[in-house]
Amino acid sequence: MARRLMTVPGIGPITASALAASIQDISAFSGPREFAAFFGLTPRQNSSGGKERLGRISKMGNRYLRKLLVIGAHAVLFHRKRSGDALRNWADRLMETKPFNLVAVATATKLARIAFALMRDATHYAGTPT
Repeated sequence: MARRLMTVPGIGPITASALAASIQDISAFSGPREFAAFFGLTPRQNSSGGKERLGRISKMGNRYLRKLLVIGAHAVLFHRKRSGDALRNWADRLMETKPFNLVAVATATKLARIAFALMRDATHYAGTPT
């Protein structure tokens, strides 16, 4: 599983082995949003009366894995010009309007969701250009 996770840009051997060791049963999560919430990467909700208000990330999950994913996201953002895969193109478009750290956390959330899909479906990352 760790080797499959290392095919994703931003997830290296340390992050992949930590994810593989921490998550024993991927079916315990109902979906990718809940998986990202496990790391504390989803926004805190302050919603009422049908109005959806999303705040900062909750930071309620596994601190070590969240830190590894954010560091990996920083690496993806620093090297986004070298490759033209879909993840880096998405981050490049987001960097035009948003601050760097916000995009880093958004990229970390996306990395967590991609990792969930790879762990659930037992596939490799296919970073095809958009």
